[in-house]
Amino acid sequence: MDNSGKLLGAQINREWFLYQEKEVFAEYRQKRLTIGLPNETERRENRVCLTPEAVAMMVDMGHTIMVQRGAGEAAHYHDREYADAGAQMLDTCEEVYTADIILKPTPVMQADVEMMHDRQVIMSPIELFELRKEAVVEMMQKKITAVGFDILKDENETYPVVQMMSEISGSSAIMIASEYLSNSREGKGILLGGVTGITPAEVVILGAGTLGEYAARTALALGAEVKVFDHSLERLRRINHCLGRRVYTSVFHKPVLERALLSADVLIGALRFFDDDLGITVSEEQVRLMKQGAVIVDMSIEHGGCIETSGPTTHENPTYVYNGVIHYCVPNVPSRVARTASIAYSNLFTPLFDKISRAGGFNAAIKNDKGLRHGLYVYNGVLTKRVIADRYGLVSRDIDLLLAAF
Repeated sequence: MDNSGKLLGAQINREWFLYQEKEVFAEYRQKRLTIGLPNETERRENRVCLTPEAVAMMVDMGHTIMVQRGAGEAAHYHDREYADAGAQMLDTCEEVYTADIILKPTPVMQADVEMMHDRQVIMSPIELFELRKEAVVEMMQKKITAVGFDILKDENETYPVVQMMSEISGSSAIMIASEYLSNSREGKGILLGGVTGITPAEVVILGAGTLGEYAARTALALGAEVKVFDHSLERLRRINHCLGRRVYTSVFHKPVLERALLSADVLIGALRFFDDDLGITVSEEQVRLMKQGAVIVDMSIEHGGCIETSGPTTHENPTYVYNGVIHYCVPNVPSRVARTASIAYSNLFTPLFDKISRAGGFNAAIKNDKGLRHGLYVYNGVLTKRVIADRYGLVSRDIDLLLAAF
């Protein structure tokens, strides 16, 4: 063999060695996760964050999944399916809370915090009207890392969990409104789309994000007349483009909004306020302009609501009437279609946990993943969201500055 052949062989051997070294390092760095899924049905929550199929995938990756019995029953996923997928089936919530990571579809409550152990990770949605100061303070004392998965961002700077749940919520909002316009729910007896010779119902949507878009899609498909309001002209342009047809759009000019409310049969609240201070969009006085028997579905209620007369309700008692206007303000609307929502959660969380594992665990992933960092509201006991600090008179620190200090 000539020298060129020897050099080529040496180069191939070196490249193979480097490849093997990289593979060994990746295997060494990958962290096995222990994830707990508590049973949330006592809170009238029907969703579960991982389906049996997702559990099987994660078990194959080497992770341990601890499932409390009955966790998936409301979504028609049975304990036998989870056991067959390789999950550890446990009887009590306390046993599940021994896991390193808790994944749950309902916000953190005081009872949850009492079961947590020091330096645990908990992932759940943030609902500001349910989040209590006592729970936040105790999480800080236990040096918990708390992630609001509804404020996680992806590489495109969008909110993937919110986007997926918003698609479900947007379509559901119109179906709910249609239901409460009917006589079966003591409504005015209006068919949302109308028929030949009869004017269709008017639907006003506040917000041109994903939820607003899917509400508009469903309303248009049923034949309703749709008007969309938003603070952003760019989002209004986008919704027309996404819908493939022009609908009435406007920024929030008070006289224009009030004219729309006067004739509206349905008002959908589809705005998010967690990261800004825009606050209430429709005042009590403006609600009084609406027709008797009109329906308000405030899908922003998880973040405080965008309509002044809105207050959180439950699936058991979903509505109340204010000044003749029916208000539907249930926070977890996707729970109405729990199986669809559970599959959607699984599609998002399975690759996320794989990414966290490959990064070397939660702390390593947080340092390298800006979107995951954005979801933090408590990090190792330090409050990192100013909106929560301001609400409860606590002190928060910027997560990027906090990580730079270590």
